[in-house]
Amino acid sequence: MLESSLTDRRLITQFLNALRELPDVHADLHHFEAIGSIVDRGHDAQIDLQVAGKSFVLLTEAKKAVYPRDVREVIWRFREADQGRRRGQGEEPLSLLVAESISPGAKELLRNEHVGYYDSGGSMYLPAPGAYFYIDKPPPPSLARSVRSLFSGRRAQVLHAVLIQHRDWFSVKELSQRAMVSPATASQVLTELERFDWVVSRGQGPSKERQLREPAALLDAWAKQLASIRPPKVRRYYVPATKADTLLERVGEVFETHDAGYAISHEAAAQRYSPFLSSVSQVRARLLSGSNAEAAIEDLGARMVDEGANLAIVEARSPGDLLFRERVRGIWLASPVQVYLDLLGGGGRSKEMAEHLRKERIGF
Repeated sequence: MLESSLTDRRLITQFLNALRELPDVHADLHHFEAIGSIVDRGHDAQIDLQVAGKSFVLLTEAKKAVYPRDVREVIWRFREADQGRRRGQGEEPLSLLVAESISPGAKELLRNEHVGYYDSGGSMYLPAPGAYFYIDKPPPPSLARSVRSLFSGRRAQVLHAVLIQHRDWFSVKELSQRAMVSPATASQVLTELERFDWVVSRGQGPSKERQLREPAALLDAWAKQLASIRPPKVRRYYVPATKADTLLERVGEVFETHDAGYAISHEAAAQRYSPFLSSVSQVRARLLSGSNAEAAIEDLGARMVDEGANLAIVEARSPGDLLFRERVRGIWLASPVQVYLDLLGGGGRSKEMAEHLRKERIGF
């Protein structure tokens, strides 16, 4: 409790300092409500604010982290407090949320409802009558790390599962089996998705089920995180005596012969899912590491090169890296979602191809 109170005071002090750095602004802390205070005024601190000669009263509430799921409760509480104050006397104060981190979706909801906010990264929204401030800065490191971890490793396998089967209802156990992760990991990811308000739920306890209701928002968020996620290592090869239009079939045939687990991605996979380019000169594949993979590479006669590669291999460390692959005309392709994300990280016309694939094959 004491730690929470100290955190709240630190956040409000930081907000005060940010206000004072603005031009023609004067801000003073009128009072701070410590935890356990006898008087519950319905807010954590009152700040007296002057902007270009105009006076305002800011009633602030401090929180550690705010996601879309939390915003509705905050707005409802602010509205209730506002109605109570309107029945009293004096000037009408403004309610404002101060937090260590506020997710982008939560900020958007707050702006839509004209509710002010400030986070420890320096972002600020203050829609006061006659004094409007809006400062948008990158999220604080704590939120950035939390979000980034959601889209990598085993957690990404869970996201992959809910996106591929977004129309299904699933329990934690079912989802963990689909995603090839532990129930604990599946449960942690679902908790995060609930915070972002991307899933709906039904039932209670062990029978509780969820369904992804915002697949487009989740996929958009994953796409935005690609720049901050370390790309997998790629080995580049040249396969001799093979034309571009037959390379894909030959690679698939050799990998099958050696029982090497694989999934074609990038342009070659997108072209097979939904043709967009006149031709594709390179095949990129995730290949499950091991002796079978090495034997297949040797059988292809492929040699490693720095330039002029027509085959690129991404090492798959576990079967989870090949989740939801689809067999299309005799070739294993990475899932459309995986292909879309891979294309976004490529060059040339790959981003155009990604958007074509999303529209024609993914559908959200």
